Amino acid sequence: MLARGTWHEHVELYNLDGTPLNDDTAAGSGAAGPAPYDQLIYIDFDGRFMKQTNVTFRGREAHANTFAAELIDGVLVFDELGPGAFENIGVSGGPGILIYNSRHIDEACKLYQEPDFIVYTAPGQRVRTTLLYSNGEATRTCTGKATRLSPGCERRDCHDPRGPEGDVHEKELFHTRLWADLAQ
Repeated sequence: MLARGTWHEHVELYNLDGTPLNDDTAAGSGAAGPAPYDQLIYIDFDGRFMKQTNVTFRGREAHANTFAAELIDGVLVFDELGPGAFENIGVSGGPGILIYNSRHIDEACKLYQEPDFIVYTAPGQRVRTTLLYSNGEATRTCTGKATRLSPGCERRDCHDPRGPEGDVHEKELFHTRLWADLAQ
């Protein structure tokens, strides 16, 4: 249950040579925009079902995306990201390490893929690093350093741009048409 709770993540983007990147639009990001930026991450997990909502609140236009997954045979299997998308899974990289990536390398991965490597570095602390692939090429990295604000996520944080009222998770799950041409 290391992941559960409300997190504040500060995100920075980098070119492949490690120099800071102040906007990843040209890199082909699925959620492109300026950097650095901050987001709240709400994670509910009951041991079988997980819901995660990322809410950008500083440095980029405010927006929220909700994802859902189910733990099946020790692997988190995410709901479909959209037509033609790869099957996104979460696996253990050992104690305190979580990896989100595709189950199989396929045509969808060649179009867009961004594996997440999340390391829980201390109680209430984590670092997330990604490597973005767009059209089969590595284009940029992303590092998010997060602090847990609360062990639960029953209510919205005071920084949430959606306001204090309402569920932390969006009613509709994140869904993209990024891979739709592959589904035909």
